[in-house]
Amino acid sequence: MAAHPSSASAASYALTRGRPVRRAATVLALMVSATLMTSCFGGTAETGVQSGVPATSDLPDAAVQVMEKPEYVNAAWHISVSDLETGSTLIDLAGDVMAEPASFTKSYSVGAAWLRWGPDHTVTTPVKRTGEVTGGVLAGDLVLVGKGDLTLGGRTKADGTVDFANFDHNDANPVPGATLTPEDPLTGLDDLAAQVRASGITSVTGGVTVDDRLFQGQLAGEPITPIIVNQNILDVLITPGQPGAPATVELTPAVAPWQIVSNVTTVAAGADAKVDDPVAGAPGQIVVNGSVAAGSEPQLKTFLLRDPSTFARTAFIEALGRAGVSVAADPLAINDSSTLPAATTVDALPEVAQLVSLPLSEEATYVMKISYNRGAQTLICLLAVDAGKKDCEDGLGVAGQLWADAGLDSDGASLVDGSGLAGNYITAANGVELQRVMAARSDADQWKSTMPILGVDGSLASVQADSPAADKVFAKTGTLVGGDLMNGRTRLNTKALGGVMEAESGRRLAFVIIVNQGFVDGIQGVLAANDDVGAVAAAIQQAY
Repeated sequence: MAAHPSSASAASYALTRGRPVRRAATVLALMVSATLMTSCFGGTAETGVQSGVPATSDLPDAAVQVMEKPEYVNAAWHISVSDLETGSTLIDLAGDVMAEPASFTKSYSVGAAWLRWGPDHTVTTPVKRTGEVTGGVLAGDLVLVGKGDLTLGGRTKADGTVDFANFDHNDANPVPGATLTPEDPLTGLDDLAAQVRASGITSVTGGVTVDDRLFQGQLAGEPITPIIVNQNILDVLITPGQPGAPATVELTPAVAPWQIVSNVTTVAAGADAKVDDPVAGAPGQIVVNGSVAAGSEPQLKTFLLRDPSTFARTAFIEALGRAGVSVAADPLAINDSSTLPAATTVDALPEVAQLVSLPLSEEATYVMKISYNRGAQTLICLLAVDAGKKDCEDGLGVAGQLWADAGLDSDGASLVDGSGLAGNYITAANGVELQRVMAARSDADQWKSTMPILGVDGSLASVQADSPAADKVFAKTGTLVGGDLMNGRTRLNTKALGGVMEAESGRRLAFVIIVNQGFVDGIQGVLAANDDVGAVAAAIQQAY
């Protein structure tokens, strides 16, 4: 039984048109009076709704205090919590009303891939050859076939698990403090190149081509391709020098023809400084402008590759050279997969190298812990391919059918991508049901471990780290941010958190918390909102 988390202030929330609003003081007084007459704060989730008060009365005081902060006075909260053992609903605040879940959407896309293939599933990236090898000389071509490996050996730790930074390089431009992992992002290509050399090939007289035809897709104008090197971005690390001196700028991975044109200067320690996001200059150039303060920590910025296949082709040719395999073809030529024979013909060609991906459990961990947008969308693309289609958008329908077959009412979600950009909608109750489906599986613990852990890692590493709920809440975050030019505010379109928790009483709960349309002050306000939603989850964890 719940530990009586209800309160008079919680009674001030009522459902009107599916969103919480503040009622007039006289109505509130009547509601509180009715609540007191039932000994309440005596109604619990198990016994039902209190007199005149929706099930939101079962929100703990600490949660309500967060929800009543000025940042959320015009916001809509959607909260659903259920007991995983009994199936009983413990909290329902607009739980059946559609809301934007932001990156919690990844629970649907990554979860669908998990349903289809299971946590041990891998993909194999092969290198094929045409022609014959005589005396170490390949009188033909090499074909690197993209298969949708999300990390391509570039994030694998010594123990075989995936590495990630809590503030990952994928979000380095909008979020300050992003860092790199120590692994070499070209490790997978070096492995493949070494295998090519071990197969007996020392030189290639023909061409080198990346076969990127497995699927076609994009996300917010960014290419989604089956060949992924360093998440298809270039990392730009800026380190301050002495005041008045240029900053040191390092590019990772270093692949021709890319080079940095830096206009970043070092200003006095403590002075205002800002580095702009890198932009394209002349062909092969990345321009970085701005300033850094002396003595400050290095700053990480990123540059998105618009032609990942050409980048991968050049990087692979350079890896071949490091492995002792010379290539006659121009390493800087544009990748042209249209010259390749049919995919079935390529599949039947002799194989000279292969790279097996990390298992899906590790790839999912990378996507979920850091909220890797293009990675989640790639899984949707792979679901489309698995169903015999090439258009990534078809993968959403495949995902919907997988969830329906697993017992989830897919009508409770309306999705337009796998990552959680604007335009996706779910009900909080549907998100909870998704977690119930996954919690009933034999690999439920593996699924749980893919999610950020409150106060421990991923996008929840710094959230409620000192709370007694830390290490007991496993949940996917979600954030969508917009602007308010009229008032000079940052609009918090969405802040979401959903997953499972080990409640203080020992009960196992599934939960989803979504707040739409709050208003905060800049990026620091967004980060504070992340902690606020975490505080709501922590309050629920402690109260039940």
